[in-house]
Amino acid sequence: MLSNYHTHSHYCDGRGELREYVEYALAHGFSALGFSGHGPLPYDNKFSIKQEQYLDYCNEVRAMKAEYEGRIEILLGLEMDYIPGIQEDFTPLIEKGGLEYSIGSVHLVTHPDHVEALRNSLLHNDNNSQSIMPHLWYIDGGNPAHYDNGLNELFHGDIRYAVRTFFHQTNAMIERNRPTIVGHFDKVVMHNRERFFSYQDKWFQELLHETIALIRETGCICEINTRGIYKGRHTDFYPARDTIRYMNTLGIPVIVGTDAHAPADLDRFEGAYEFLSEIGYRNIVKKLSV
Repeated sequence: MLSNYHTHSHYCDGRGELREYVEYALAHGFSALGFSGHGPLPYDNKFSIKQEQYLDYCNEVRAMKAEYEGRIEILLGLEMDYIPGIQEDFTPLIEKGGLEYSIGSVHLVTHPDHVEALRNSLLHNDNNSQSIMPHLWYIDGGNPAHYDNGLNELFHGDIRYAVRTFFHQTNAMIERNRPTIVGHFDKVVMHNRERFFSYQDKWFQELLHETIALIRETGCICEINTRGIYKGRHTDFYPARDTIRYMNTLGIPVIVGTDAHAPADLDRFEGAYEFLSEIGYRNIVKKLSV
């Protein structure tokens, strides 16, 4: 049974109409497909669903769900960013859209000293990206310069403090919102590329294990994200294979997602299921229960 619940369309930073994703999924033997566009944010940006298009997105997914009933199960979701000072509570978007599931992720890290500045910017309607982005460390995207610049300008090159802030922000997101799926929770390594720290460093492993313990405690599903591999930006899954082995000893449920930004990305599983079978992973979620 094939499924994918991490997908982005033309409504956010993906390419392709919703129908194109559904037709690709049907043609490649999928039994379930979830749409999880980047949730709207209260400031101007180029990657998330625009606030004025949010209900259009939700309504179109529901229309696809009704049209293709009996052929493929379609679910309505969002990938929501937890950004202190900007967006901390997922409930309003979930209720407004009538969502069936959520992916909680961290792509933008707020320096603890900048939270109030961000809140004040939004309070005074100063919500353009030029006012917001200098307060955030962007750990994603195709340009490593954003990672390096944020590390140096916001955290003065202190990689341990920066990475710890990323994990603490992730933990706060899990505790407050308990998303259905926790997305790529070690993605802070993508632009590191062993330049500033090693994945095996004791301090990094301690942060990883703290987050894993919280995922277990809250009952969230952990995503195994394959996008870094097929985009050539990373050499492992998010989280890494050794981390997945450790999670298996704890019985943590995992779900494979390709983080598709085009229809042809939907089945880029990059050997994830083979790896899970090889290590005898005990708790694989292939279909979400809603």
